[in-house]
Amino acid sequence: METEFVVLVDEHDNPTGLMEKMQAHREAVLHRAFSVFLFNSKSELMLQQRALSKYHSPGLWTNTCCSHPREAETVKQAASRRLLEEMGMKADVDQVFWFIYKADVGQGLTEHELDHVLIGYTDKEPVINPDEVESWKFESLDNIKKSMGQYPELYTVWFRIIFERVCNYLENNK
Repeated sequence: METEFVVLVDEHDNPTGLMEKMQAHREAVLHRAFSVFLFNSKSELMLQQRALSKYHSPGLWTNTCCSHPREAETVKQAASRRLLEEMGMKADVDQVFWFIYKADVGQGLTEHELDHVLIGYTDKEPVINPDEVESWKFESLDNIKKSMGQYPELYTVWFRIIFERVCNYLENNK
């Protein structure tokens, strides 16, 4: 398997170098990431359940897809690449905001990311990659919020952090 690198950044998203992905997560070094949120025409969010074989957060529900841009790859290019690799689909997405977070994801790993959030719309059904995704579903934001309140352990740490920000963004940009 090819070694993956992440783009290290400062608090203003200026690149400061590259680091092997697992090392960056073990050392909690700030790096660039993205999170895609795809909605259907009913304003339901496409959730994915992470594959049970994932090295962290296996089997947990999360946003449509997320990952890290490669060196010399724009966030939008990376989002399109990962949507195709994970969900087997294409969709137009727009970058809407970014923020920094730091969260323990277990196994001695920490996500310390400057996360670019992208939103898109589609009524297409994905063709999931079973190495990446266990399952998927469209769900209303109200149902997600209710479920997350009752069963937070079913959702990834980063999704629990990002979800409220995305809901606020959508509310303020109707």
